[in-house]
Amino acid sequence: MRILSGIQPSGKLHIGNYFGMMKPAIELQEQGDAYLFIANYHAMTTIKDASKLREMTQDVALDFLACGIDPKKTAFYRQSDLPQVHELAWLLSTLCPMGLLERCHSYKDKLAKGIAASHGLFAYPVLMAADILAVQSNVVPVGRDQKQHVEVTRDLAVRFNNAFGDVFTIPEPSIRENVAVVPGIDGQKMSKSYDNTLEIFGEGKAFRKRVMKILTDSKGLEDPKDPEKCNVFALYKLFATEAELADLAERYRAGGMGYGHAKQELFEKIDTYFAPMRERRKELAEDLDYVNDILADGAKRASILANETLQKARQAVGLE
Repeated sequence: MRILSGIQPSGKLHIGNYFGMMKPAIELQEQGDAYLFIANYHAMTTIKDASKLREMTQDVALDFLACGIDPKKTAFYRQSDLPQVHELAWLLSTLCPMGLLERCHSYKDKLAKGIAASHGLFAYPVLMAADILAVQSNVVPVGRDQKQHVEVTRDLAVRFNNAFGDVFTIPEPSIRENVAVVPGIDGQKMSKSYDNTLEIFGEGKAFRKRVMKILTDSKGLEDPKDPEKCNVFALYKLFATEAELADLAERYRAGGMGYGHAKQELFEKIDTYFAPMRERRKELAEDLDYVNDILADGAKRASILANETLQKARQAVGLE
């Protein structure tokens, strides 16, 4: 089984990213032939600053390696190091109906958020299809918001195979059903667009101050509290053992404990959980040549598959 995952370098990664995408990707290393790419071409639909794009791409590489991506088990690479996907995207686009892209929710959502319409934004699902099909992935782990794009990929692969012969593997989406919705400090889903995140590698007084801003109700110190309706408890649940969770829930219901105490315990939990990863990231940041070598090696491994796929596709359509 070949598994492909990708993530845009769109800012500092946060706890929602970790539990929603990073941790599952790391776990998938043990389940098949894993490929993971940093989608820096996709990021160009919203990032127009060259130095910022370079910095964010590097940050994602450091973050994933620090959190446990094993380059021996996962081919980890920059999307921009696989130029084959662009030719594949063009071949796919010649068969892609306009209506298929016009129905994509992501495009409409981004326009609603004020992102300027562009061909890149509109054709985003075609490039994503090329990313997936280039390495002949069988499985694509995605959240529900990306399921439609995998369905577009399947549609384009079937259209191409029907027109020119069997070239592409038809991928299956793997929906992460059991991923908890991680609340941000304002109670909404944690997202960079809401500026409500807790960064994975935040530390010290600034990070503690951020944790202390988590929105709670107005119940006082002595009042009993409902743990299941508390954003602090929901975040604590991600890091605590069952025994620790039961203990905190009991103290919530008994009263006599303020939200400030709960936030302090949450801060300590997060700080302890990410401490070894934070130290590993600092080590990696001091050896960027090593990081770049890993990405180059991952691209080399992915390019072997992408070259084979592109050659088959070029022959099928009559370019060779």
